[in-house]
Amino acid sequence: MERHLISRIAHRHHPIAAPLFDESVERLLTRALPERAERLLDLGCGEGAWLLRALATRPSLRAVGVDLDADGLVRAREAAERLGLTRRIGLHHQDAREFEAKEPFDAVLCIGSTHAFGGLSQTLAAVRPLLAPGGVAVVGEGYWQREPDPLSLEIFGDGLTDLSGTVAGVTADGWTPVYGHASSTAELDDYEFSWTGSLAEWALDHPQDPGSADALRVAAEHRDEWLDGYRGVFGFVTLVLRRSAA
Repeated sequence: MERHLISRIAHRHHPIAAPLFDESVERLLTRALPERAERLLDLGCGEGAWLLRALATRPSLRAVGVDLDADGLVRAREAAERLGLTRRIGLHHQDAREFEAKEPFDAVLCIGSTHAFGGLSQTLAAVRPLLAPGGVAVVGEGYWQREPDPLSLEIFGDGLTDLSGTVAGVTADGWTPVYGHASSTAELDDYEFSWTGSLAEWALDHPQDPGSADALRVAAEHRDEWLDGYRGVFGFVTLVLRRSAA
């Protein structure tokens, strides 16, 4: 089963593809989008969950999403139609690294998709020319809550550091955190249970589907990696950043 399809099924009940409760998402959007904000960009938007939530409560906002998952963008467009938001959203099927804009954005999101750019520092370098003066970047990134074990390193690679190191790297790149949210244990557990459970539930409900056995296997492997490996080791932080004063 293709990775995009697995992810889509796994996020059926958790459309924000990150370990965040709804109230955390709204709080982050509130801090990132003051009343004067007019333009929002999401690099790696998936099915557009962040964009649609922002547009639904901010009538003056216009939004742009970029992703390589064509089916995800179709679903984002369909959701925008149901909500009456199609005239205020633009969706681009392309590599986020190649996206260019004629006008800058008041806020640029990249939450859980920094791997597409090669890491957090590279993501912020790509975001910088897309931001209007005084604009904010909202980035979501993993970090180590404690010293990673070999299994955690095998799963996530050696590009992460602890929370202090993550923030230090951001400030060294010329950014200042103006807000942030470290996902709680409850948010992390809810996300993992939802991810693995939604995938397993789909497989059990579609036993004749050619992908059913594969989905069950992936769900079980992911659940074991989480419970026996990186639970309590891997953390997730979402930072609201502005360019530091020169």
